Amino acid sequence: MQTIFVMLKCLPGQAYQVADHAVEIEAVSEVHSISGQYDLMLKCYLEDGVDLGQFVVENIQTLPGVTDTFTLIAFKAFT
Repeated sequence: MQTIFVMLKCLPGQAYQVADHAVEIEAVSEVHSISGQYDLMLKCYLEDGVDLGQFVVENIQTLPGVTDTFTLIAFKAFT
């Protein structure tokens, strides 16, 4: 299983609508509104072997209201 975090910039006034669409994506486990340069942060779990770039381009960047994304790949979770 691969974990990625995707931060999203949204059109003004569209962050909540984008979040509503994002939670419907099966691989998205959490959607958070955040402060700073980006409006939302998504935590995604992808099966091993899934093309991460293709997932982001086809599933996240195409959400209505998304203007920019920034993706972080997680290596290890510590407890």
